[in-house]
Amino acid sequence: MATEAAGGLSPVEAFAIVGVAGVAAQWLAWRFRLPAIVLMLAAGLILGPITGIFIPSRDIGSLVAPMISLAVAVILFEGGLTLSFKELADARPAVRRLVYIGAPLGWLLSTLVLRYGAGLSWESSTVFGGIMIVTGPTVIAPLLRQAKLRSRPAQILQWEGIVNDPIGALVAVLALGMVVVVHSDVPLTRALLDFGLGIGFATAVGISAGWIIVQAFREGWVPEYMKVPLLFVTVLAVFAVSDSVTHESGLLAVTFMGLVIANADLPSYYELHRFKEHATILLVSGVFILLAAGVNFEALAQLTWWRTLLFLLLVICVARPLTVLISLSGSNLPWNEKLLIALTGPRGVVLVAVSGVFAERLVSIGIEDGTMIAQLAFVLVLATVVLHGFTLKPLANRLGLTSGDKPGLLIVGGSLFATGLAKALEKADVQVLITDPNRDHLRTARAAGVPVYYGDILGEAAENSVEFIAYSAILAASDNDAYNTLVATDLGPEFGREAIWQVSRDKEDRARHALPTQLGGRSINGNRTLAQYLEMLADGWEFRTTRLTEEYTLEKWREVREGAVPLAAVLNNELWFIEDAAKIEGKPDMRIVSLVPQEIAEKIRRENEQQTEMKDKARQIAKEEAEAVKRNQAAENGEENSDRPGRDDPDLIGEKQG
Repeated sequence: MATEAAGGLSPVEAFAIVGVAGVAAQWLAWRFRLPAIVLMLAAGLILGPITGIFIPSRDIGSLVAPMISLAVAVILFEGGLTLSFKELADARPAVRRLVYIGAPLGWLLSTLVLRYGAGLSWESSTVFGGIMIVTGPTVIAPLLRQAKLRSRPAQILQWEGIVNDPIGALVAVLALGMVVVVHSDVPLTRALLDFGLGIGFATAVGISAGWIIVQAFREGWVPEYMKVPLLFVTVLAVFAVSDSVTHESGLLAVTFMGLVIANADLPSYYELHRFKEHATILLVSGVFILLAAGVNFEALAQLTWWRTLLFLLLVICVARPLTVLISLSGSNLPWNEKLLIALTGPRGVVLVAVSGVFAERLVSIGIEDGTMIAQLAFVLVLATVVLHGFTLKPLANRLGLTSGDKPGLLIVGGSLFATGLAKALEKADVQVLITDPNRDHLRTARAAGVPVYYGDILGEAAENSVEFIAYSAILAASDNDAYNTLVATDLGPEFGREAIWQVSRDKEDRARHALPTQLGGRSINGNRTLAQYLEMLADGWEFRTTRLTEEYTLEKWREVREGAVPLAAVLNNELWFIEDAAKIEGKPDMRIVSLVPQEIAEKIRRENEQQTEMKDKARQIAKEEAEAVKRNQAAENGEENSDRPGRDDPDLIGEKQG
């Protein structure tokens, strides 16, 4: 282990390095499609115990614990803010089973595994078992997108993580409160009363704060630009007030506050939710860097290796599968989906962050093995994320639950242009779905055999009917410019702005009709409107899909298809639309989808017909030659056979008759 740098870092330098390392790990995870939590843990380990550049206890000292506590409070508020009772009621029965049956059953089985597998005390096992209910939505989402899982199992896994995230934290808070009561010096009755009052106070503070925020936002008492800052400071204030009355009850209060706001149907909910996501990314990064940098290898070495291994095996191979299979028994899910869900349970940020806070609290009340909670949490998160990160896609492929490795495009707006583009992309092995809230607009797509979805892609029904995870890009190409802009803007954060495309709006080139860059999607080559594309098709233009090779280069393609409008390109299972035709970089095996003028299309058709005739003639000649060879061989065989008696030889026949 490296020795610590003399003097260490100043607090400013420490905060800067935590922020840079955390965000860099998140970006690298996005860039290389890796689980972000693994890179964040690796970054923390490298900065902390491996190199000694940043040691939290040395560089920021007493600020570590309160920083982690406040960060966890915001993270749990985020969990409450995602828990909508309406959406849970509309969710599939499997999700409700995993919540109503799976959460308490998971708590029980995890507690037993910790007690008899890891060898922890009942107090530590009960508290840590509650935290282990969570499956980490921040970890599940990138794994599902990387594996391209089918819609139903993906939704079940994601919703389980979202719903059980705050539930697990609440269970752990309540369990910790009971443990504190049992180990306090005051009489049991008085301790239980104080605990009940503390929990009641936390619940009342959280619900009241949430209600006040809702009323203030709904009645317009707060200007729009102050809503997010007010919400943020309110979370911190609620946590501090509740925690000052009963330790760790602040986590319960902020979770209830998030629940109230999530179910208030506020017009500004999506803006608040988006800010919450941004804040959570920063806080999650910071918490993981702090926890990983503060890992003590000597403390990890104190874990009994066989008990730790037994603990991991029991959690991954027994507790998780039993919880899921028992919860989903009797449901209408097929066996392969049940098995995939049962074998997929990565743990994430809440487990590591909350366990670190609770471990210190358990030690402070005299439970010595409480220190093992943080170490076991670290090992469990690392093991499950690495395991599922590398096995989820192969397992899903084996069970037939992936959408395949083909790139996918979701076209919003049915038209002859959308249908022609979809058929051309299908030739490039791209999975395409056309959606439109107007059934008549989907007639040409249905007639051509292109998959369609009738309904609003932004509606709640689409979340359960469309396998969004199978599509890597979106093209907004309806006949309504405002709707196209709305779709591109609304789905941009989920898919990424780089994957959202839009046909040009009418009068977009005029200053008074121009929109800010944060609205709408990226432009396609030529900046044409849907009406202009349809006019081109009416004039005889046709879609063509061309594959480049070592011989048939991009320059050759441009020469042969002079005047063609390249629209999209596909290479190595990646699809993108072309913004500037002059900047295309042609590569072998790249397939270009383009619109070609009628005269070029006719020329290509004639050339194809000539090539077809030549191929037919070649096949006919080959067939005739093959038949000639067979005749020659038959003749040769006949001459050879004539020299030796056969079964039809007259002499033999006569001999047999005689």
